Amino acid sequence: MAGYYLIGIVMFLISMGIQWRLKSKFAQYSTMSLGNGMSGKEVAEKMLQDHGIQDVKVIHVAGQLTDHYNPLNKTVNLSDDVYAGRSAAAAAVAAHECGHAVQHASSYGPLALRSKLVPLQNVSGMVLNIVIFASMFIGFGLANTGLSQTMLLVIIACYAVITAFALITLPVEFDASNRALAWMKDRGVVSVSEYAGAKDALKWAAMTYVAAAAGSLVNLLYFVLRFIGNTRD
Repeated sequence: MAGYYLIGIVMFLISMGIQWRLKSKFAQYSTMSLGNGMSGKEVAEKMLQDHGIQDVKVIHVAGQLTDHYNPLNKTVNLSDDVYAGRSAAAAAVAAHECGHAVQHASSYGPLALRSKLVPLQNVSGMVLNIVIFASMFIGFGLANTGLSQTMLLVIIACYAVITAFALITLPVEFDASNRALAWMKDRGVVSVSEYAGAKDALKWAAMTYVAAAAGSLVNLLYFVLRFIGNTRD
């Protein structure tokens, strides 16, 4: 399991680096005030209105970078700095989350698929934690037994689901950002410099999903290779 923990540490450090960069970019572009003076809430409401979406509410949620779209109750949830913020960063995040609402309204395929995978992904995550924890005591890497191989298969199955979810999330997130940027540019919500800041902020937000997908894929390949190696011994 030493290889698994090494991979985990490396991916954790990469993820932390990207998170730090994202927070740094958000802080930078939060100081870039919008020329039109619109708040994140107002940007979100305007984007929804321009797309003819009337059954989605824009609400406030506590925290930092906790913004998300909830398809179950059709709400765009904006964090403290975004909801009331009047900056390029706030506009970018607000429009991005509305991009998901537009995806939902237009029955965007990858979003629908991701939603269907959520329950399976949650179960896979719980099972994976239990099996990994149990393997620390059983030590299936020390002997090529039927139990160790079964545990490896369970881990592989869980990581396959988690990786599939992470990969399908990528087009969903990139598409939401593209929709947001295109709308902001087309409607003149941001100036040229503000647009560049919004685009850069969303790029680093997307990198967090890329890192998550890469981490899941690397872990999946690690356990697949481990299983193959055991069967050859």
